[in-house]
Amino acid sequence: MAKKRLGVGLIGGGFIGQFHIRSWVGVRDADIVGIIDKSEKTALDAAALTKSLNVGEMKIFTSVTEMVADPDVDAIWICAPNFTRLEIMEEITEAVISGKGELTGVSCEKPLGRNVAESRKMLELVQKANLLDGYLEDQLFSPGIMRGHNIIWARGAAVTGRPYLARAAEEHSGPHMPWFWDGKLQGGGVLSDMMCHSVEVGRFLLTRPGAERASIRPVKVSAQINVLKWQRPSYVQHLKDMSGGKLDYTNHPSEDFARSLIEYRDEENNPLIVETTTSWSFVGAGLRLSTELLGPEYSMSMNSLDASLKVFFSRNVVGDVGEDLVEKQNAEMGLMPVVSNEESEYGYEGENRHMVQSFLAGQRPMENFSDGLNVSQLLMAAYMSAEQEKTIAYNPDILENFIPAVARGEWNPKK
Repeated sequence: MAKKRLGVGLIGGGFIGQFHIRSWVGVRDADIVGIIDKSEKTALDAAALTKSLNVGEMKIFTSVTEMVADPDVDAIWICAPNFTRLEIMEEITEAVISGKGELTGVSCEKPLGRNVAESRKMLELVQKANLLDGYLEDQLFSPGIMRGHNIIWARGAAVTGRPYLARAAEEHSGPHMPWFWDGKLQGGGVLSDMMCHSVEVGRFLLTRPGAERASIRPVKVSAQINVLKWQRPSYVQHLKDMSGGKLDYTNHPSEDFARSLIEYRDEENNPLIVETTTSWSFVGAGLRLSTELLGPEYSMSMNSLDASLKVFFSRNVVGDVGEDLVEKQNAEMGLMPVVSNEESEYGYEGENRHMVQSFLAGQRPMENFSDGLNVSQLLMAAYMSAEQEKTIAYNPDILENFIPAVARGEWNPKK
């Protein structure tokens, strides 16, 4: 008899881990039953949040192998920092293959790896362990993207032809934790951190419902990266202060702006375009996600800051700095948008429901490690284009061992 509930262990209980925990109120047939985090306080906070939301009773584990061995844990969500994910996946695979425990599947946060080699190794390891695999790309599962994709293809494309241009942008004023800013640890800058969302959302929107993602194929990539804000002296000092002196953006920056243009061909060899922009130098109310899809006689558009709820606070309303209105919030007064349910709007609820139901059904999720590898290939092609300052033909073979100069600590546009 198939199992009716899934026990999920979470590796990483920080910012993203707690987004997943909060999203679980919209997930059926699964409980969060375990946590691993290098910080005991973070693990305890995650366990307390899980209990307060009535989405599970967490055990705190001290190792990945110990979590795999627990019979209450059926699947693992990897939400730890980028530079730890491959080592975590290696330990999961070893524990399963050696018979220390059994799992149904593993889901991993974006990006799957810091480069193509790491992403390919992640895919090989999960297949070696014979586990189902889910790639946690939340924005693809946001209600607006899912609903818009269905409507555009059912009404517009069915009558006048397929869409041909997708635009996606993600912009905010910078990451929460110092390691995100470190090109070697994170794998790059904003292109690695945020364009992974945009290229996959664009690819999804241009893919016919029910068709394989490979039904459209990339042929050319053009990209540009730069540091627009965070090499200015006052911001260099801010990063140095917040990292305990570890970050030196005067000499070793990561890009805070990136754009790409990816040309695809559809099943009939017609040209399609995905245009992306990402930024750590955007200052507005908070995180802004914007998406457009255009076809012969139709279009769709979304902007996460076009919220249905807005609040206004005069200059006499003084309080603590926070993120209670919108992620990456930049102000506490004036007219402000409120994203009422970020976990749903950004896609965490939808992706976690899909992963849970897929694992319970014994089916590979629609967004999986193969897609994570494809995203890594597109990102590395974008970095290569930016370094060569020209449009390049898309050739995944030349990307296998490519490490961007940003990730090697050898990139500085001012030198």
